[in-house]
Amino acid sequence: MQITGYFRCFSEPTRLRILNLLRHGPLCVCHIQEILGEPQAKVSKQLSYLKQYELVASRRHYNWTIYSLPEPLPPCVEQILALLEQEPDCERVLLPDTQQREALLERLSAAAEPGEPLQSLISCGLIGCERDGI
Repeated sequence: MQITGYFRCFSEPTRLRILNLLRHGPLCVCHIQEILGEPQAKVSKQLSYLKQYELVASRRHYNWTIYSLPEPLPPCVEQILALLEQEPDCERVLLPDTQQREALLERLSAAAEPGEPLQSLISCGLIGCERDGI
């Protein structure tokens, strides 16, 4: 049953934090790692787990693997993530992650040179774009 897999995904704090970050738009693993302050191996392991249950999608662009939420996200998953945002205990963890994401993307955008692969990630919306309807 798929719903039990979803709840397994929600049972690990790092996976919840990753899902929250990706609700606001795609990111590459190195940026997720930087925001969460977790080792690359741990972030990659958690992304693989989420991908197994089709809660994240990935796409290659130059040397980066860009992760995003699938379209459409299962309605029950969308509702659970929305509920978590309203929970004060979760908000204390999720809000700083979201703020760090915004700060990181501003820094990347300001530092990227035109024509660089990083600039192409930003300009084509692979990182830094907001998801519609969220």
